[in-house]
Amino acid sequence: MKGVLEILPVRRSRMGRWRAPQVRGGGAGARHAPPPRHLRRRGPPPHRFATGRIVLPLVLALAACAQPAPRRDATHPTIVSLNPCTDAILAEVAVPGQLLAISRYSHDPRAASMPLAEARRYRATGGTVEEVLALDPDVVVASGFLDPAAAAAFRRLGIRVETVGIAATLAESEAQVRRLAVLTGQAARGEALVARMAGAVAAARRGGPRPSALVWQEGGLVPGPETLVAELLENSGFASHSAARGLGQGAYLPLEQVLADPPRLVLVAGGERMQRHPVLRRLAGVRYEKLDPALLYCGGPTVPRLAARLAAVRDGLGKAPPPTPSSEEEGASGAPAIALPFLFRGGGRGVVEARP
Repeated sequence: MKGVLEILPVRRSRMGRWRAPQVRGGGAGARHAPPPRHLRRRGPPPHRFATGRIVLPLVLALAACAQPAPRRDATHPTIVSLNPCTDAILAEVAVPGQLLAISRYSHDPRAASMPLAEARRYRATGGTVEEVLALDPDVVVASGFLDPAAAAAFRRLGIRVETVGIAATLAESEAQVRRLAVLTGQAARGEALVARMAGAVAAARRGGPRPSALVWQEGGLVPGPETLVAELLENSGFASHSAARGLGQGAYLPLEQVLADPPRLVLVAGGERMQRHPVLRRLAGVRYEKLDPALLYCGGPTVPRLAARLAAVRDGLGKAPPPTPSSEEEGASGAPAIALPFLFRGGGRGVVEARP
């Protein structure tokens, strides 16, 4: 009927949107009816497949460009070392990029067993599980003192754990080198290092009379007879002063005992006050030499350096001793003294008679 408005119900459009009520009829303000069917958009609503049309080609393109994840090389694994002794060996036998990090001790000149400049070519780690996991190694190499909880955590995370003990003999040190070289997949590099060690020991071998030598370590301690340094000391033509007196590994030797029963050679590898006392340089017939502590605690690449140092000292026993350090270094006056006070380890004071 003319003038009558017909309000159609609300319905969903093909575009997926809700249409407003449509008004049919005449009169001012009346809305037009929808366009004829032949003018309407045909086909499925575009929003239903628009996402698929964009995302699917993008996924296919990215899949074509993506590279497969790198596979682990079981024969040449990546390694994190948590021990200064294994740091030095692995730095020699591993190829570039294989040794991901070394222990923080190797960045400390007081604890390193390898040259500091060489150690700083590698990242240092404190050995926490979080640090090691971030490096994502295949293998962790540590000493036998590795925390069992940390070792268990590494294994749960799929990281292989190898523990290495202390090499007490040259043969044990060579076995360690070979073991770590095989672990890295670089057996030939390990054999080259073993050959260099054996050559250095052979070159340092000295015969003839064996003067007594005391290796006096940090804290006034001495090495035991069943140690690598004792073996190399003997190889260089010395007799162990501490072993001859029944002192074992880590025994403490006070200054007064050294003065009462001095060796032919005192090799000081410590920095305590009693080890720097000027009276040691005034003992008749006693040679005083310094020894780098970094040479005493590890095998591997350290062996050639220690063997060469001991041989040089042995060859120089018949020569004039090196100049006495300044009084400022030793804390003593330049004039000779008859009685020299010194500090005992326990804190007491005593008097040492200095004989010309």
